[in-house]
Amino acid sequence: MNRLELTGLTTRPAQVWGGVRLVPLVREAPVEGLRLHREVYERLGAGVVELGPRDHYVSYIPHGLVADWSGEGGDPEAPGGGGQSAAYGTQLGGGREAPRTLRLPRPPLHRMAKRRPGDRLRFLPLHLALEGYLALHFGGPTTAWEEWSRRALRDGLSPRAEDAYLGWSVRGLGDALRIFEIHPDQCGVMVYVSDALAAAFVVPHPEDYRLLHASLVEDLYGELVHQYALYGAPVAEFGARLGDGAHIRTLAELRAAARGQERVWEEAHENLFARELLDSSYGFDRVYRMGSFTLWRFLPPFVRDGSGQHIGETVTDHKGRVAYLKTFRLSDAQIRRGYLLHVLAGADWELSRAAATLGSSREELVRRIRAAGFSELLKGNV
Repeated sequence: MNRLELTGLTTRPAQVWGGVRLVPLVREAPVEGLRLHREVYERLGAGVVELGPRDHYVSYIPHGLVADWSGEGGDPEAPGGGGQSAAYGTQLGGGREAPRTLRLPRPPLHRMAKRRPGDRLRFLPLHLALEGYLALHFGGPTTAWEEWSRRALRDGLSPRAEDAYLGWSVRGLGDALRIFEIHPDQCGVMVYVSDALAAAFVVPHPEDYRLLHASLVEDLYGELVHQYALYGAPVAEFGARLGDGAHIRTLAELRAAARGQERVWEEAHENLFARELLDSSYGFDRVYRMGSFTLWRFLPPFVRDGSGQHIGETVTDHKGRVAYLKTFRLSDAQIRRGYLLHVLAGADWELSRAAATLGSSREELVRRIRAAGFSELLKGNV
């Protein structure tokens, strides 16, 4: 498995609000045997995840997701396990009472993915992928080359931090998510800002998507996405052209022409807009096996070809088809850092070999290491 297979998902015409373009993804049938529930934490702000005895991940963590492959659905805290019902947190009523939001106290979080009672797994959406990127060659030099500092040999890339923006600060995103309709069978969305793919989000069931649709404004987005939203111009709206109508005489012919335009849009989206995500080859790291499903996180190849590159996490079934997906677009600087770390690790952290791989001098490589923010790994006299 080295590509993302969005089999069973089809696109619907884009919805545009200013510079934000939302492309709905619908399923002909929900993914059987998997549901996603939202777990909202009471105290917003910085969350700390204990990754190990001495390693911690710190970030803004507003909620977690609980993957349920028990076949029961419903509220896992309810007596009897919930039975067959809608997604966790959904309520049925007359509509007069204000909807309640299930909020849980923020306990110390242990691990990015942790098993819950029954066939359930709690994981932290997007943070699972970001922690994998931050841990990229985290150990630092494996050989005590004379250029590397004692701190680099002892602690590696510790600590390592990256910047991101909350979805509320991406101009137009909150309004677009609030205004546009949700299709009856919608199970996902691709978010574009200035027609650059900002994020992809897929869930197994339409009811799960309706529950999680608004959570996109609580996700993290890269610096490039924030800049595009702030400075980018409005994008062109989708418009279907059915000709002059001379050959359309019945409702059946009109319906066929409209579906033909939908197919044209779907092909254009896959071949143009989403190409950078679907045509890339990824390195997958298995996180947890959930019955016939598997939770993965993935990293791009860090090839500097000018196209956008994404990290993310996904849940696939036994055939490799995507049931859940969430991605984060890396900035150009983040891609350069990932590429540089790959080259250094491939050269066993020997600067001369790494410089030869890059086709540059040793001095130029040292300059690039410092420009990437890794200057503390080098001795001061290098």
